[in-house]
Amino acid sequence: MIHATTDHKWLPLYEALASDVRLRILDLLGEKQMNVKDLAQTLGLSSAILTMHVKKLEAGGLIHTQLVRKQGGTHKMCTLAVGSIDITLPQFIEQKRAFDEVSIPIGHYTRFDIQPTCGLATAEHVIGQYDDPRFFFEPERMHAKILWFGSGFVEYSIPNYVLPSQTLEEIEISLEIGSEAPGIAENWPSDIHFYVNDTLLGFWTSPGDSGQGRGQLTPAWWADSINQYGWLKVIRITEQGTFLDGQPLSPVTIKDIRMSRNEWTLRLEVPVTAEHVGGLTLYGEGFGNYNRDIMFRTYRR
Repeated sequence: MIHATTDHKWLPLYEALASDVRLRILDLLGEKQMNVKDLAQTLGLSSAILTMHVKKLEAGGLIHTQLVRKQGGTHKMCTLAVGSIDITLPQFIEQKRAFDEVSIPIGHYTRFDIQPTCGLATAEHVIGQYDDPRFFFEPERMHAKILWFGSGFVEYSIPNYVLPSQTLEEIEISLEIGSEAPGIAENWPSDIHFYVNDTLLGFWTSPGDSGQGRGQLTPAWWADSINQYGWLKVIRITEQGTFLDGQPLSPVTIKDIRMSRNEWTLRLEVPVTAEHVGGLTLYGEGFGNYNRDIMFRTYRR
């Protein structure tokens, strides 16, 4: 077996393989040993052309040739030199960065100001009643796995584990989110704004609220006619700017975020002044299509 890499010394091997004629020669030699004359006749080539191809195959280490006296003449016999080729390509090894990660349950918000339609639910039942913001104060909200509102905001407090001696490089936030229609509506755009420590990162226009069947994790008791699933969105605040799913969201960089010693705040808002006021639905573990809560990760060095 040949163990090849992308080192330049293997160029003769790759050149030898880069020809339909030479590949056909290898196929023929895989069946039996042949001399140059027989190979030329079989392939319909002149002996001179065939000899050129044989030399390239030899240079690549793919065949052996040997002069043999046979039937009163000298024949150049060709045989395969190897049975297989293994090519190892360069492996990109991502340098592991130090980070802290916090999983924030949907119901663990610390502030809110919302307007109906609205509601919360655990994995087993609705908390309180639909469209009554008072139930967002209900202590059982801590167990909520889904919440929704027509406009306004919810805000979460997250511990800041970055030490004064460390340098913050990046913040990554991921969550399953969508619009909030009365019932469900596939075409129900909503401008959902994202804030970290009161700094507006930008907004994403959610296209709608479900509309294509039940969520993969939706509990059996949950009605078909209300919120089912959202979209998994990933926000990254870096030294170059803020990105949503890898695409530029705003020029806000990590240095633009006012850093508190003890905590981060994450606010998700649909302001009444937005062009598309289509509400907001947050899906946590046990609801929607992604079995996860809000993930907040800080990279540091």
